[in-house]
Amino acid sequence: MRIISGKLKGRKILPLSELKARPTTDFAKEGLFNILENRTIIEGSTVLDLFSGTGGISLEFISRDAASVTAVEINRTHAEYIKKSAKQLGIDNLTVLQADALKYINACRRKFDIIFADPPYALAALPAIPDAVLSAGLLEDDGIMILEHGKNNDFSGHPNFMEMRKYGSVHFSFFTAYAKEDNQEK
Repeated sequence: MRIISGKLKGRKILPLSELKARPTTDFAKEGLFNILENRTIIEGSTVLDLFSGTGGISLEFISRDAASVTAVEINRTHAEYIKKSAKQLGIDNLTVLQADALKYINACRRKFDIIFADPPYALAALPAIPDAVLSAGLLEDDGIMILEHGKNNDFSGHPNFMEMRKYGSVHFSFFTAYAKEDNQEK
């Protein structure tokens, strides 16, 4: 796993063999961050990374000067790995929480500029994640939520849906804090 851009560009993080996460491919990460850099300002933003896995997406945001990143990962081994990687890279603005991401959504009282969620593609609750995040009010008014998912999910009918991008088997659906009807009134 490598960091593809920013101040940490080219730095490699070697995942432990016991990690069970499915890291987002470099190809998909590059596409995702190209889109984000054209839609929003990452520098100085607050980011929530749900279902963090190996922490690769969190590290990409940090590398691009996000003000802070909160990574939520239920697996203790994965959470410790993310903390260790951050320490090795000298990162001090990454908070790693070993917690259930779905429970965290309901308990969190902060707002974020960017929310990224990469749940297991087979997670039964995956289709409900956009509604859970948006109804909890975690996204800033001008924020963006990105949900990584497989080909079996289609969010195009969701009122807060912006667009979907596909990179190989990786799909990213983008959402805004306001429903389409709200956007038309502005």
